[in-house]
Amino acid sequence: MFYEIRRYQSRPGRRAEWIRYMEDVVIPFQTAKGMIVTASFTDEEDKDGYVWIRRFENEAQRETLYAAVYESDRWTKEIGPVVYGLLIPEKSVVTRVTPTPASPLQ
Repeated sequence: MFYEIRRYQSRPGRRAEWIRYMEDVVIPFQTAKGMIVTASFTDEEDKDGYVWIRRFENEAQRETLYAAVYESDRWTKEIGPVVYGLLIPEKSVVTRVTPTPASPLQ
């Protein structure tokens, strides 16, 4: 099992709008496709920063879920364009992490 920690930068002053869209549209859509979203956060030190975490059982599951989400018509025609309008894509950082043996996130 592994996690993705995804750090995004909203366009200046649009973080509240991003969070609403994320919580009302993006997360429900992705979870309906099978994604496991474990947490989302605002960055207390960056007024436009946002972090969220997703969990995958293995690489094969990640590839399947990525295809189900990012290759879907709804994502490419509706959700994706809004996401890219609210975020600064080139500032996105995705880090894959694996829990240590004693981590409660097993």
